[in-house]
Order: sequence, then structure tokens, then C-alpha cells
Amino acid sequence: MRAAVCPRYGPPEVVRVEELPVPELGPDQVRVRVGAAAVNFPDVLLVADRYQATVPVPFVPGSEFAGVVTETADGVTDFAVGDRVVGTGMHGAFAEEVCVDASCLQRAVERLDDRGAAASGVAHRTAFHALRSVARVSTGDDVVVLGAGGGVGLAAVQIAAALGARVTAVASSSEKLDAAARYGAHHLVDHTAGPLRAALRDAVPDGADAVLDPVGGDLSEPALRALRRGGRFVTIGFASGAIPRIPLNLVLVKGVQILGFAFQDVPPEEFARNESELGELLASGAVTPHIGAVYPLVEVAAALRHVAEGRAVGKVVLDVSRVR
Repeated sequence: MRAAVCPRYGPPEVVRVEELPVPELGPDQVRVRVGAAAVNFPDVLLVADRYQATVPVPFVPGSEFAGVVTETADGVTDFAVGDRVVGTGMHGAFAEEVCVDASCLQRAVERLDDRGAAASGVAHRTAFHALRSVARVSTGDDVVVLGAGGGVGLAAVQIAAALGARVTAVASSSEKLDAAARYGAHHLVDHTAGPLRAALRDAVPDGADAVLDPVGGDLSEPALRALRRGGRFVTIGFASGAIPRIPLNLVLVKGVQILGFAFQDVPPEEFARNESELGELLASGAVTPHIGAVYPLVEVAAALRHVAEGRAVGKVVLDVSRVR
């Protein structure tokens, strides 16, 4: 089978497509013929060995895929041959076939093709759980979304709007802000055009109820200052590459909360509720993945570079079924 391989740590260009043996099916696993895979920023970090976890080289990158079940191990009852599924894992998705534990799979939303299904997983689930269970967003809330043109950011714009919030989208280009506007953002802020603190004061003069931050860096502190008393600042990641240093006196003076998001911290009953509600939004079309770029598998290095440079609008997808 064809697969993208990271033979050594480095920039996206170290990744190349090779012929590999078909993976062996293990206990409790499902074999999937991959139709499409989404490219995420952690994939770039894993290739560079800059992620919080290290995968020994050589390895097949890719953490998110969609395709069709072609084989199941004995005892697997949740999936059958022919089922369309989406899956996640630390690595292995950038290949024509993948074997994963059945627990890593979900059934694909019927109305989405493989590209859309692959793009609907990690980003939308991250955004939904963070908004619903950590930021506690509800109808009428003012929500600031940093990195609003990226995968998680644009998903958060759509979902916050679907939850009835007023969304202020912060991004670095008119293209990204235009996309955020199409998906329900009420206010648009280009943080490269001037001081973010002043722009957010104009957008939400009474202060925001919540901030979602998948970016970090220099944007975090002015966004934190934009919260009203009792507001929630949710940190999701550091796509800027810089971890911010927050003056804790702001927390004391403003009475705000700084919260981190991780899937395992969501209580089980809320997790199940969130998954069901997100599934309904995707199935109805109230929320839909925005795919900004599609690459064939042979151009995997270019796809990773696209994400690494922050040029992605929404999701970048590898069409594994395409030869070129």
C-alpha cells in the first residue's frame, strides 16, 4: 500500500510517500480503507519532534481519517465490513489502509463524503466540547474566538453561533475573516491591523463571556483582558508556537477563570451529550466542515507545509484515493 513516511525528524519536506506492507490486524481492531485524511498542526509538530509526545521514526503521520471498513477482528461487534467510519489516533492516517482499535472509530455522518467526514472529527469535537463543557457557552453569550480561520477556530465560530452566541472572530487575513463571517461571526477583527486590545474593546465594549484560544502567543493576554468579570478563558493549544506568560493579577482583579481543555477532563455524561448534540448539528447541516485545500497523498509534504505556515482556512485534507 502507499503511505506517507517520516523517516527522520525535521520539516514537512522530510515526509515522503513509499510502498509499505499492509498493516496486520490486531485484537479488537478494525481495518479501514482510507478515503481521505485531515492534516492537523500536531502532525507537523510530530514530524518535527516538537510535540508533547514523541513517535519513534520511521512512522506514518496523520491523526484523522475517513473511509470504509474492510475487515474486523474476532469479537468486534460495533462495526461491520462496508461501514463508513471516521477515526482518530496519534499517527498512521496518511496511508491507503489503517488498522485501529474499534474504540477509535465512529460512524461517519451520512451526508458527508470522505473529505467532509475526515474534516469533521478532531477540530469540531474539540471546539464543541470546549465551548459546551468548559466555556459553558449559552444563548446570548459574547464569545471571542482566536485563530478563527483555522481548523479548530472556524469550527468554534460555527458551533458558538449554532449555540446562540454572538461571535467575535479574530484572525490574520481577510480570507480567514470572510470565512468566519460566512459561518456566523458577528464581529471580525484582523489582529495584524492594529492593537488587538483596542479592537476587542470596540467589538465587545461590555466584555466577553468567553474566549477560546487555540493560538497562544501575543494574542492571549489582550483577549484575556477583553473578558467581563466572571468570564472564562479556555486555552486549547499554541498554534503560534509560543506559550504566553499571563500576568496573574488580571485573574485576581477581573475575577475571571483560566481553563485548559482536554477530552479526558469532560465528565462522561457530558461527553456523551456533547457527542450526540454535535452529531445532530453535523447531520442536519447546521454545522459543516470548511475544507480550504485538498491535496493528493503524493503531495503530503506540501499539505503539511500549508498547515505549518498558518495558511490553512478551515481544514486541509489529503485525498488518499487520488493518485495525483
